[in-house]
Formats: sequence, structure tokens, C-alpha cells
Amino acid sequence: MSNITNLSRIDVASMARAAGAAQGDQAAFGVDTGAGGGLSRLAAESCVSGGLHGVSWRLQAEMRAGTGSSPQPWLRTEAEAVLPMVCQRCLEPVESLLVVDRWFRFVADEATASAEDDVSEEDVLVLEPRMDVGALIEDELLMAMPLVPMHGECPVPVPMVVADPDFEDAEPSRPHPFANLTQAKVPRSLG
Repeated sequence: MSNITNLSRIDVASMARAAGAAQGDQAAFGVDTGAGGGLSRLAAESCVSGGLHGVSWRLQAEMRAGTGSSPQPWLRTEAEAVLPMVCQRCLEPVESLLVVDRWFRFVADEATASAEDDVSEEDVLVLEPRMDVGALIEDELLMAMPLVPMHGECPVPVPMVVADPDFEDAEPSRPHPFANLTQAKVPRSLG
């Protein structure tokens, strides 16, 4: 297991040929001006400044027999992070555990990736000489975010009423718009 200090320039092909593996924490995502280091897009989703924590990741690369005659590089990415978000029920902070565990297969060009991605269960990516695996992991963590973050049980009482009685009482009563129609009827002559 190797120590990678920066995930922004990984040679996936060499790592796969060596059947390499690596693991680390948030520090390997690089330095960024935003809270959360190089995970600035993910940190921006937090409801508190600098709230992203508990970030860990693991990479495992290998060569597997491909559809053609030559083996193809594969990369397994595993990651976890804790992201404070706003509970959509009580509007208080809730810590969401984000978990990623995906395999990626790498091919030579974009045309091959497009053609094979539609028929493959795994994700197919274009092999680059130096890949930003940190951005790939951040993308996967962003997709792992819950659509509607909520506590299992909210820490504060949550009113579960549809209408607000104070609002209903404050609304002035107006006459029905058709109430005066009977008075406006003109008698019809039968003649």
C-alpha cells in the first residue's frame, strides 16, 4: 500500500500494471483556498463553514482482460466523508455520511468510452497520462449526497400541520363572488 500525497496527478496505467493500492485522507486532495481543501465543491454543500470532515479514501488498481486482446486498467475507488447538511424536516444541521465504492475501467479514447459506457455495468473512462483522481472521488462523493437530508429522529419538535390557524384567522372574510348574482337576474319575458 503506497502513500500518495497528491491525488491530482495519478498515472492509473502504471498503478494498474503494478497492481498498486493507496489510501489516505483529506490532505491528499491538495490545498485550496476554500474550506475543505481541494474538496471545495463538496465543502460548499456543507451548512457550516469548514464542516466537511472524516474524509478517507482508498484506491486499488489492476489490469484485467479486456474486450480485445490486451488487458485494460481498472481502478476501484472507495471513499467516505461526513458532510453537515440542513435537515429538510426540522432545518437543523444533520451529519450525512457519504460512502463511495466504484470500479472504473479505462479505455484509449473518448469514442470507445462513449460506445462502451452505454452497454457496460461499470463506468468507462478515457485513460489519461496523469489523471486527477481527487476530482473523480469528489464527483462520486457529490453524487452520493442524499437528495433530501433528514435526521432519523429530529432533535427538535417538528410541527406537522398543513395549515396555520393564525394565518386563517388573520385573513379577512370576503363575500362569495357569486353571492349577488340572484339579485342581478333580469326577469325574462315570455313573449
